[in-house]
Amino acid sequence: MKSVYSLLVVCFFGVACSTPKSNKNVGDPEVPQPPISNNLGKAMVLVSTGNREKSFHKEEVTLKENKTSIQANITLNPARKFQKIYGFGSAITGSTCYNLLKMNPEDRKSFLKETFSVSEGLGQSYLRVPIGCSDFSLSEYTCCDTPGIENFALQEEDTQYIIPILKEILEINPDIQIIGSPWTPPRWMKVNNLKDLQPHNQWTSGRLNPKYYQDYATYFVKWLQAMKSYGIEIDAVTIQNEPLNRRNSASMFMGWQEQLNFVKTALGKTLKENNLSNKIYLFDHNYNYDNMPEQQGYPTHIYKDEEASKYITGAAYHNYGGHYSELEKIHNQYPDKELIFTETSIGTWNDGRNLSHRLTDDMEQIGFGTLNNWCKAVIVWNLMLDENGAPNREGGCKTCYGAVDISSSDYKTITKNSHYYVIGHLSSVIKPDAIRIENQKNTDQNILCTSFQNTDGSYALVLLNKNKQETQIVVTDGQKHFSYNVPANAVASFRWK
Repeated sequence: MKSVYSLLVVCFFGVACSTPKSNKNVGDPEVPQPPISNNLGKAMVLVSTGNREKSFHKEEVTLKENKTSIQANITLNPARKFQKIYGFGSAITGSTCYNLLKMNPEDRKSFLKETFSVSEGLGQSYLRVPIGCSDFSLSEYTCCDTPGIENFALQEEDTQYIIPILKEILEINPDIQIIGSPWTPPRWMKVNNLKDLQPHNQWTSGRLNPKYYQDYATYFVKWLQAMKSYGIEIDAVTIQNEPLNRRNSASMFMGWQEQLNFVKTALGKTLKENNLSNKIYLFDHNYNYDNMPEQQGYPTHIYKDEEASKYITGAAYHNYGGHYSELEKIHNQYPDKELIFTETSIGTWNDGRNLSHRLTDDMEQIGFGTLNNWCKAVIVWNLMLDENGAPNREGGCKTCYGAVDISSSDYKTITKNSHYYVIGHLSSVIKPDAIRIENQKNTDQNILCTSFQNTDGSYALVLLNKNKQETQIVVTDGQKHFSYNVPANAVASFRWK
């Protein structure tokens, strides 16, 4: 179903306290409402269904006091706490920015508000941007294609596409966090292998020449400083996108030993010497380490080195291979190191535009699989591509879809895909610095959820009903409870004080 997007107002508090029937559809208020006038109040709900009958549909349910023992399906236990959350979001690639800049400015502003505004939209709060080109760039480039690190400079795609869009987003949500990832270093820094050290002047594959470790560390510093000069504060970086993938249109192989040596001898010290406190995340690739025996547990090998480890915040993962249970295995070995999830895609290979299938599967895998296994951020791939998955390049993915599709016939008509719903349902109720809390389930296995407490004391619950029929659930926080009929094949997000 395609629809012209409109401003989504997501206001979770300040709803007048009448006593409507459960699940009353109150619509989106245009102005702030009076404060809650009793001690119980309402739980605000957003609902989306796989059949698209409901798309971020807003409702409210009445909270009731636990006067007697409640037979709850889900019981929150705020006394048991887990990880703190940074946020949820998408990748702002050259291709995404190209499509956004094709839009009428007012239409673009409306869509970006719906996506990123904390008070008037879904409040996405974490972005990923390429350092240089990616497989969804308008051209192949790095920020230093002429040999010599003194030749570093941001390129047209950065200054004319990515930075203008980032500025528009930051005007809407100035607290948004950004992580940067390189797909390849400058080609003059690459060699064919670490024995022959012959030049590898190609965008695809190759290795980082150890003699350029310092220059490449300086490259990161110059990129961070250049982005800051445009008013773009970068929170974190990963060292190499998909370091075990040689086949991408822009790529480089970087095994754990190389990443260890680069961090230990160059990157960590160079950031520190330049008074930069940006977080560094290792790996940035699949749960199964692309089935390479010598690369299994990739980040843990680096954590074992005390000198390298002191510069490292944690590790980032993708889900193109393996299972999210790997996250808990890594956390249990190094609980002081963070985990974030930085990329996943939909496309022709996984029936990516079939929302009835993808909504529930992606929420289970991307939302609950990551958050319930210690991830502090969840990011999906391109925010926006057109109906043909474009712009794209030879050697990159020509079968990928964006979190939303925009029609190239009018650059106005938008179709929301599963990744937009997954991220939106998380970001709408789970706010930055929220802490995951325990929930105890007493319901069928097709009801899945994750639960948090926000810094304002409110509770957030995101719930998935995989059943083919509407299912009633009863939720309690120990003092109050509510009941709600979750539609079949649907996601529901709840927030209440």
